[in-house]
Amino acid sequence: MNELARPSLRAITIDEKANWRMLALSLLSVRFIQGFIYWGGGSRRFIYAPAKLDPSAPHWMANKFQSAMPGAILGTGHIISWLLQHFVALYAGLIVFSALELLCGLGLMAGFLTRLSALGSVCFSIVLMLMFGWQGATCIDEWTMAACNLAMGMTLVLAGAGVYSLDNVLLARRPWLASRFWFRWACGSLPLPLSGPAFLKLSVAVFALTVVFNVGTYNYYRGSVFTPFHAGPTSPSKHHFSLDGLNVTADGSVGFHLYLDGGTPEAPAHVMEVTLQDSTGKKVEVWNADQLSHLPKEAIQNDYSYNQIKPGRYGLSAEMGAAATIHLSMPADRMDGAKPFKIVVTDIEGRSFSD
Repeated sequence: MNELARPSLRAITIDEKANWRMLALSLLSVRFIQGFIYWGGGSRRFIYAPAKLDPSAPHWMANKFQSAMPGAILGTGHIISWLLQHFVALYAGLIVFSALELLCGLGLMAGFLTRLSALGSVCFSIVLMLMFGWQGATCIDEWTMAACNLAMGMTLVLAGAGVYSLDNVLLARRPWLASRFWFRWACGSLPLPLSGPAFLKLSVAVFALTVVFNVGTYNYYRGSVFTPFHAGPTSPSKHHFSLDGLNVTADGSVGFHLYLDGGTPEAPAHVMEVTLQDSTGKKVEVWNADQLSHLPKEAIQNDYSYNQIKPGRYGLSAEMGAAATIHLSMPADRMDGAKPFKIVVTDIEGRSFSD
């Protein structure tokens, strides 16, 4: 069969060309703004706010990743944790992530390798929704942006960029590219090399994937679809501490692991009091805010080098996603309480958390 006679590469009629151009013109603003969003993310780190890629700066990107770790889903929290403990991989990952974000944005704005760039934006949107989608105190701000970008990116993968694009310039100079499958799939000058039924199936599959992922994650984070509205499995507004690994020795040494796994990254949480109780609920020892504020550095072993738990003005100060093993001491004669022991921490708002 002649190559041009195949349904996927047949000649485009005049009416189809007109319809294709109208579609491309309609999506021009979508394509440019989608590109601008991702170009903005990459350009801020490389050009306008390079401190985001400076490990010694307070706005170093690792801090933002760590703040997202408690609510990240589908295993992305474990990936973040691993990266935070391996600096070379973390830094290389941030550079590559930012560079690809910048290139995808430029590609969409310029209409160069449009479908490939749009597919890149789709991948970024999915990753961002999994990692940051839970954040937002009054609404899920991070989810909303990524959900819209996912739908926009999927649309551009299907439609391409038929007008005002470098893909068009490239095709005009090298018309033979029209017969190359890779060009039709990666660029956006021409419709996808699919027959009508095949394109319909692909479009329905893209629609289903977008709806299921967006609606499913929204229901997980906030409900209001299949369940009543809820604040989310991880609260984006109220700080929450998890405790484990309590170890009390005969010499009066007390150690436990503390993790700030909920709340806003905009302000640190404060532990005002730590209480050791015996099995009857009786207080064996209490460490107040002043004692916690003056703990030596070696008494706090942070899991990560970025957001940390440390002595502050109001006891222990913890940044979002911070985790550490806390070591306290008390007189050995206090060990007469009934075992097993229980550790309780109380924050600045008077809320208590226990292991």
